[in-house]
Amino acid sequence: MRPKILLVDDREDNLLSIETILEPSGYQFVKAQSGRQALKILLNEYDFAMILMDVKMPNLNGFETASLIYERDKLKHIPIIFITANNFGDENMFRGYQAGAVDYIFKPINADVLRAKVAVLVDLYRKNHQLKIQEQKLISINQSLQLEIKERIASEERVRQLNSQLLENIERLEAVNKELDRFAFMASHDLQEPLRKIRLFCNKLFIRYKDMLDESGIDDFNRIQRSAERMQTLIRDILTFSRISDDAGEFISTDLSVLINEVLSEMDDEFDLKEADIVIENLPVYRVNPGLVKLLFHNLITNALKYRKKEVRPAIQITTIFPNTDGLPGNGREYLRIAIKDNGLGFDQKYAEEIFGMFKRLHHTSEFKGTGIGLALCKKIVEHHRGFISALSTAGEGSTFTISLPIQQEELVDHSRAGSTHV
Repeated sequence: MRPKILLVDDREDNLLSIETILEPSGYQFVKAQSGRQALKILLNEYDFAMILMDVKMPNLNGFETASLIYERDKLKHIPIIFITANNFGDENMFRGYQAGAVDYIFKPINADVLRAKVAVLVDLYRKNHQLKIQEQKLISINQSLQLEIKERIASEERVRQLNSQLLENIERLEAVNKELDRFAFMASHDLQEPLRKIRLFCNKLFIRYKDMLDESGIDDFNRIQRSAERMQTLIRDILTFSRISDDAGEFISTDLSVLINEVLSEMDDEFDLKEADIVIENLPVYRVNPGLVKLLFHNLITNALKYRKKEVRPAIQITTIFPNTDGLPGNGREYLRIAIKDNGLGFDQKYAEEIFGMFKRLHHTSEFKGTGIGLALCKKIVEHHRGFISALSTAGEGSTFTISLPIQQEELVDHSRAGSTHV
């Protein structure tokens, strides 16, 4: 930017002389030949680095012109150097300073003095201009920061509102879930009595009139009994599922090997375990709710035996993978993993998450008995222990169900050195 200087003198030769002295410095000049003309120029332009003005001019002299210039706030920043051929004395010099002068140049003009004084004021002008630019930038930045702060405050308020709504929704959902669990429990409980009577009287009718029934009638009675039995199993499973949320049973240190052997012992009536090859390895002592974990193992082993391959001896391996965090959720928490692997029918891996849903079954009900709640129960039991369960399978090649439980502060007792148990 070329600094702009206003030259005011009633004589053209004086204006030309000053311009000639200062022109090599690259300044831009605006010339006025009277005080009034200078005031007219300053009505539209006020971005001058300085004003060089002759004191003695007709109509308005330099002092009067300076006083009128400084009446406008927009012009008060422009420094004025008076050019005069007279030495007015201290009193008149003081008058010039009162009018707004910052300095005097005496005629005949010393070119070096003029250039030096103008250079000082132009340098101040440039620095002031830079400061104003910086000030504008700071004002703009401050406005942006204030806007950002307002937006952030509004955003935080919105987040607080959303969190508040979320907490209300969670409380509402928890209340609804409790009501649903209570309803499921009450409904299932109330359904058991009439269902028992249906089975009882159906059985009485069959005993009383079986000799009068043909083969089709006997088949119908058997179908009624099977349907009633399946309904009773379904109600029992729903009751179990609804109880888990309210089960605040104590978590105690439990030898999982002993627990799983108790499960196998109780399953003798359901399956001929002598036909199965079951290997139990590395099960530790761990803090659990024994009743729930017993049901968990029972359902997973039952699944493995139920979905066996025909003409193939079922093989089940139950093993423990001791604490590690690889690929597991929980922000670096350590997990104990128990894997239950079988050589059964397996399933397509794309169903690995769906199978843990309520009433989800991959096989036809006529082929395999069940209610479709077993794996949903397993998931709920594991989550009750703050863990998770996953499945890995290939159709026709068996499945592996992995139970992942967070390590408690209490020390795990590793039984791996005690060897394996074969059933």
